[in-house]
Amino acid sequence: MKTITFILLISTLIYGHTLQFTQADIAKIKTDPNESAIIKRVQNYEELEKKIKNFSTIRKLGHINSFYNSILPEQDKQKYGISDYWSTRKEFLIAGRGDCEDYTIAKYFSLLENGFSKDSLFLAVVKVKGYTTNHMVLFYFKSRDEIPYVLDNLSFKVLPLNKRPRLHVKFIFNEKESFLMKNDKISKKVRVNWGKDDKWNNLLKRVYVNKE
Repeated sequence: MKTITFILLISTLIYGHTLQFTQADIAKIKTDPNESAIIKRVQNYEELEKKIKNFSTIRKLGHINSFYNSILPEQDKQKYGISDYWSTRKEFLIAGRGDCEDYTIAKYFSLLENGFSKDSLFLAVVKVKGYTTNHMVLFYFKSRDEIPYVLDNLSFKVLPLNKRPRLHVKFIFNEKESFLMKNDKISKKVRVNWGKDDKWNNLLKRVYVNKE
């Protein structure tokens, strides 16, 4: 019964921006010991999309942020056996655990799916005061000359960046461009050198080409 329900559920999901489940995915989920939990997460996401359809922008941001923040954190070393892996939204929903990049990527694609423009959303690499490693969050810009709102797995509150003084922004990026920031606003356009292991463009290929 669970398998039938899952297939019917998948057929009703919006297929834009990566949330597609292949027959291979379904076969894998069916053998997963957490099958019921995976189905429930996807089901909850579908219900969330229906619920927020006519919500204001800020309420949509808050609900998407809270939905993903309810998923438990886990470092890539424990999850995949490597130090840094960027999961697609589908991988994150199936795994039910992830780190800051996974939360941020999932929120980015979910907001795109719910009508937000790519021009208004940027993934941000930041330093958090008191932390030794970089952190990633998602920014929503109402307009390019305004201070963005922050969606962060460390906070269930979606607040303007100037209300998050512990965050120091290193750079922001999306599928089109990258910037530095000054006084909590977009400043100089830059080109990010991702090096040999270009996790961002590899992720985009997996999302749009491989449908992972």
